[in-house]
Amino acid sequence: MSVTTTKTLIPSGTWAVDPTHSSVDFAVKHLGIATVRGSFGSFNGALTLGEDLQSAQFSASIDAASITTSDPQRDAHLRSPDFFDVENYPTLEFVSTEITPLDGHSFTIDGELSMHGLTRPVELIATVQGTELDPWGNERVGLEITGLISRGDYGMTFNQALGSGNLVVSDAVKLSLDISAVRQAA
Repeated sequence: MSVTTTKTLIPSGTWAVDPTHSSVDFAVKHLGIATVRGSFGSFNGALTLGEDLQSAQFSASIDAASITTSDPQRDAHLRSPDFFDVENYPTLEFVSTEITPLDGHSFTIDGELSMHGLTRPVELIATVQGTELDPWGNERVGLEITGLISRGDYGMTFNQALGSGNLVVSDAVKLSLDISAVRQAA
């Protein structure tokens, strides 16, 4: 029996997410006709990579109270028990269970997302944007990560039906992460 390993553009090691040069964003339909975008301002994460992707692990933690949509009233509602209930569930946690190469530049990250007291499987798609040595001597990797989740899967069912059949807030939430990660000293 032979085992196939897939090399990646990312050198082996542990890579810590640099929150100053990264973003964790989301988009959801409002009234079925417009898209509301938001982000989380406080998060951390790490990617640990051996010689191939099959041995890789990715984890992330997000401060739920750091959510912003540029509307203070909406942000307060999102922090309430109708949505994230940040007093009872202050963090969102993601831990990979399997990383699978798609091609030389992209891979799937299957994992478990814990949010609002529930843990569900999620599949993310990651694309390597490149590696670079920054002016301070840090080796960096850029990743673009996307995914789609159902907020109802996490018990976030607040909504209202409209006369047209649309809902105030879509169940589907698009995730978009732009990650700059710094290779840690061995």
